[in-house]
Amino acid sequence: MPTLFDPFPSRGLTLPHRIVVSPMCEYSSDDGFANDWHLVHLGSRAVGGAALVITEATAVTPEGRISPQDLGIYHDAHVDMLQRIVQFVHEQGSAAGMQLAHAGRKGSTQRPWEGHSAVAPKDGGWQPVGPSTEPFSETYPVPRALDATELQNVVDAFRDAAIRARSAGFDMVELHGAHGYLIHEFLSPLTNTRTDQYGGSFDNRIRLCLEIVDAVRTVWPERLPVWLRISATDWVPGGWDVDEAVELAKRVRDRGVDLIDCSSGGLSMQQKIAVGPGYHVPFAARIRREAAIPTGAVGLITSAMQADEIVRTQQADCVLLARELLRDPYFPLHAARELGVKLPWPAQYLRAAPDGTAARRPRGD
Repeated sequence: MPTLFDPFPSRGLTLPHRIVVSPMCEYSSDDGFANDWHLVHLGSRAVGGAALVITEATAVTPEGRISPQDLGIYHDAHVDMLQRIVQFVHEQGSAAGMQLAHAGRKGSTQRPWEGHSAVAPKDGGWQPVGPSTEPFSETYPVPRALDATELQNVVDAFRDAAIRARSAGFDMVELHGAHGYLIHEFLSPLTNTRTDQYGGSFDNRIRLCLEIVDAVRTVWPERLPVWLRISATDWVPGGWDVDEAVELAKRVRDRGVDLIDCSSGGLSMQQKIAVGPGYHVPFAARIRREAAIPTGAVGLITSAMQADEIVRTQQADCVLLARELLRDPYFPLHAARELGVKLPWPAQYLRAAPDGTAARRPRGD
């Protein structure tokens, strides 16, 4: 059985172990541009030994941002700073990934530490878009419903963003189909009340997701992986559920998706989430088993033993950590020591490494 620190192959990319930095919004950009904060934030996790460092949800269009301060990849000019970040991550021996996203009706909202309301156009906001005109909540902006032509533009934006991501040097892309953002809004019958070819039946509700997968796969190198993050359930009766998630996983597996990153919720204010340690792991395990596709587990994974058990028991193929890596950017190095594994340290930090538990980390190219 694989362990937490065994290599993990995903198409032509082989990660040195199975601890991945989950996408975490930093709300620190100006017009989508990465800056020194992103270099230090993402670079620190690479220094800490993460196998794969994934950017925050990176908007494929300006109106696809969650807040005006979100990272973006809708301009060619965004590539230069991202390229610098990727180079630094590679130099630490980590792989670099980008999560491509569109916020849909949850766009043009405040940063979390400022509140949970709409941002007015005079303050840099915009009218968001979605499958319908129903807002996420009474404090969120009212979206404009996308027509079929505009949906094709969204698909094209994901494709173009993937081209830019590769030009920046990223090793993988993850499509954000979770947490109540645009792809998820089309998947769920709670938010997708359309009567055209993108609404109604299961096949119609997954249409946009499949079109985006196909478009990205046409431009993304065959040898490199594409992952898909989904909310496995809305946690609301009558909403998107794990049965549909399994079927979607089968469909995207056959279209070139290499791993399902399993999260949940975020679509409805009526959600009732059963939160607890590793609360998404059962979803990852079921999708892995029934859809025959690798999965990643995320959500209150906070210890080396817990993460190792998830992999050893084949509930998921890798673990994606978020808050724990904010608390401890060097979690992979500490976890390796706890599990008795010799994980290489940066040469600059070797004098602080526990005796006998670390080797010098080779520089990446």
